[in-house]
Amino acid sequence: MIILFHLNHTQISSQSLVKFDKGFSPLYGELNISPYEGNKSVQISMDETTSSGFQSKLMYMHGYFESSIKLPENYSAGVVVTFYMCNNLKYPYSHDEIDFEFLGHIHGQEWLVQTNFYGNGSTSRGREERYVLGFDPSLDFHRYGILWTDERITYYVDDVPIRHVRRRVESMRGDFPSKEMGLYGTIWNGSDWATSGGQHKLDLRYGPYVAKYSGFVLNGCAFSPTQKPYGCRFPNELTSKERAQMQAFRRKYMTYSYCYDKRRYVVPLPECEVDFKELQHLRTFDSWTFGGS
Repeated sequence: MIILFHLNHTQISSQSLVKFDKGFSPLYGELNISPYEGNKSVQISMDETTSSGFQSKLMYMHGYFESSIKLPENYSAGVVVTFYMCNNLKYPYSHDEIDFEFLGHIHGQEWLVQTNFYGNGSTSRGREERYVLGFDPSLDFHRYGILWTDERITYYVDDVPIRHVRRRVESMRGDFPSKEMGLYGTIWNGSDWATSGGQHKLDLRYGPYVAKYSGFVLNGCAFSPTQKPYGCRFPNELTSKERAQMQAFRRKYMTYSYCYDKRRYVVPLPECEVDFKELQHLRTFDSWTFGGS
């Protein structure tokens, strides 16, 4: 059976909301995981005793996955909040992963959002991109979505696509996520890298750090080990409106992309397409990394 979805995010969200206790279970730090609003929402926290996280009860083979998230307020250097797909517990040496990672900040700065993905354990080839958001994600809930099929990965913020990766089978080979994955949400101490490359560390005097998740959408094909999985069918390309939205976002809010990092990849990875307006934007504040004059 092939499930056909039309990519209407408002419709998907209203028809596919899942309660926390139905879709998820604790991953670690169970005492710091607190469902509320009748299990429609959950808050996870990090304090001096532990961090915490949750995982989906099922694994999925493609689909659209979303949550509304409110990040910790105040000084949050070293804090990492995540919403991601992964299968490292099942495939520890060849795992796949699709990430949203929210990176905390010192006073006077703002949260950064990092996206990344791996296929078949290709962790030596990081494909990170980072962005500011144009709003304070600690003041209110905003929606973050991942669309994953056998041909594309698209990241959404409040229905706006901010990154779109096409598989390009011949060039990417096994680097594209291709095995069943679960969905996760975590908060943890990333002091060694998360804020200004590790210059600013976690300060528990500002804790406990609390991240809130709501509006869970698990609109995917559940994986079964006894049946051959069939992909959920979504369009493989963005609409012209989505592409225009994405270009406008990236040319304004992107702060880093591996595709333009000449110090890291002299020859860009095969899926990279140069957008000269993106490159010009990145060079305005980091000409050393992005090859400006």
